[in-house]
Amino acid sequence: MKKLLIGLGILVVIVIAAALVIPAFIPVDVYKNQIIAQIEGATGRKAKIDGDFKLSILPRVEFVAGKVALGNAKGGKAADMMSLDKLTVRVGVFPLLSGNLEVDALVAEKPVINLEVDPQGRPNWQFDSAQAKPGAAKPGAAGAGSAPGLAGLKLGDVRLVDGRVSYLDMKTGVQHKVEDINLKVALPSLSSPMEADGGITWNKEKLTLKVRVSNPSAVMAGKTTDVEISLKSNPVNLSFKGKATSGAGNAVAGRVELDVPSVRKLAAWAGSPLNAPGSGLGPLKIAGDLDMKDKQVAFRQAKLSLDAISGSGDLSVDQRGSKPMIRAKLDLGTLDLNPYLPPEKAGSQPAQPAAGKAGPGDWSDDPIDLTGLNAANADVDLNVGGLVVRKIKIGESNLKVELKNGTLVTDLTKMALYGGVGKARVTTRGGRGVPTVTMTSELTKFQANPFMRDAMNFDRVEGTANANVILNTKGRTQREMIKALGGSGKLAFNDGAIKGINLGAMVRNVQSAFLDPSASQAQKTDFSEMGGTFVIANGILKNDDLNMKSPLLRLSGKGTVDLPNRRIDYRVEPKVVASAQGQGATGGAAGVSVPVNIKGPWHDVSYSPDLGAALGNVAKDPKKALDSVKGLVPGIGGLTGSDGKKKGDSPVEGLKGLFGR
Repeated sequence: MKKLLIGLGILVVIVIAAALVIPAFIPVDVYKNQIIAQIEGATGRKAKIDGDFKLSILPRVEFVAGKVALGNAKGGKAADMMSLDKLTVRVGVFPLLSGNLEVDALVAEKPVINLEVDPQGRPNWQFDSAQAKPGAAKPGAAGAGSAPGLAGLKLGDVRLVDGRVSYLDMKTGVQHKVEDINLKVALPSLSSPMEADGGITWNKEKLTLKVRVSNPSAVMAGKTTDVEISLKSNPVNLSFKGKATSGAGNAVAGRVELDVPSVRKLAAWAGSPLNAPGSGLGPLKIAGDLDMKDKQVAFRQAKLSLDAISGSGDLSVDQRGSKPMIRAKLDLGTLDLNPYLPPEKAGSQPAQPAAGKAGPGDWSDDPIDLTGLNAANADVDLNVGGLVVRKIKIGESNLKVELKNGTLVTDLTKMALYGGVGKARVTTRGGRGVPTVTMTSELTKFQANPFMRDAMNFDRVEGTANANVILNTKGRTQREMIKALGGSGKLAFNDGAIKGINLGAMVRNVQSAFLDPSASQAQKTDFSEMGGTFVIANGILKNDDLNMKSPLLRLSGKGTVDLPNRRIDYRVEPKVVASAQGQGATGGAAGVSVPVNIKGPWHDVSYSPDLGAALGNVAKDPKKALDSVKGLVPGIGGLTGSDGKKKGDSPVEGLKGLFGR
């Protein structure tokens, strides 16, 4: 036994001596050339080591190489695919002999990696294996026991110092560059926390990354462990604290906080600038519980804010199908959509507007692209404290949104609208082809004046309104959609007024009622009931049954509203009647009638009486006309003219007084 121990001791001494002495007698170039040959054989690329070179075995395996480079693929822009100033690797020998891998140091200084895709779409990181030397070892070909086990893996000084990675796609022209890559990894053991700390510069912005994995061995075994991630930069800040599971059941669950100072700036920095209209998409904040498994992502008890919009709720995305399925239930405050809409155009009215033009507030010719509706399916339940679109202000509302195969159905199941209530359904098809829109709506007891002023910039009608409307259209621009607009509807107004004209005063003094601009600004015709139906075809709204009732007056009307050109051509026939009844009255419709023509662009409507028709109507039966208004107009039976003087009791004198002539 003693001789055996002595023999083993001598063998150990010889091995150690050989490890120390042999490298001194073998030229360094032999090692270098063998390493270069192995790299070239495995990659089919030219390799070189032009700097310092060192290889030793004891007391540790140490490899140092300077000015290392690996050639690029044929036709590449960069001379080398990869290069670095210095690579240092130190591995403990005795742990290695016992089947453990302890990396004392792995430091890559100033590594440069140039990733390229040639015009034919071939990446330069796809090596030509055909050039590998015959008999060269293939990855994974070694026996299972030839590689050291990872159970005893330890990482000491593992660093990436001042690295750079560039990407160039010669087929598409896309290119990116990541600079100032510095990363440090610490791993005392696989059962101890692994920590990685570093940063990069991308698109002139510095990003700092920190990662902590509590139990790396659990991750490797497909089990669950605690994970913390922190990413900080000017464009985006992200933090995660939770648990992760690897393997077949890849999953992540925990608390996520996202802070983006500007969504637009983030998109531009990432190389995908947003062309969305309006001034919105500024600050974005999201915080909630993330649950991610395979292709399913759920975000629960989330609090979010975008620009001035804030709210809370649940959101999930399922990507297992042919396209993502989005489900959400959100409660938001006031949802102001104006920052996300293109600005309204303003202009001056030309002396003679060109055909198809409408002067101030003209329709937009900007293209409407709804192909994005085909990117996903969605089922969203949205409660909002208020909704603002352009000047339209809607109160507390509930929206149910369903998006399927490019068709978007929006149901306003609850809508507080200008003192009234309503509901509506809008169906938009825009996945492919020309966008189409259909709408049905029912509005009850809303205030007409503020609604029409905000919706159409029309300030001529007051009162409480009820409306039922069905609309449909299609087009690639707002103008095309207005030109293609069709539909029908019914409107009813109670206890209101028509502003800008006093039909009652007309029977006393036509000149002041129509021709005096200063007077017309303050004129209005009160009514207790007004309503009618309409149809729309090719953007032209037609109404034939307007009916208005008020004390002393009855009014009927018909005409058209040219929506594409924003013009009106309408005729109303007010009659002075011998009845003080208003709403619900049926009798007393006979009397003096002075038709009124309403014409012009929306922003400059003109009113003019058809006196010829009025006198013609009276001439048919002047006594009946005068009798019908006797007692209602001062001076009729004795009639008094506009000058206050008695005009007599004859029909002729009465007419002169009635029209101020």
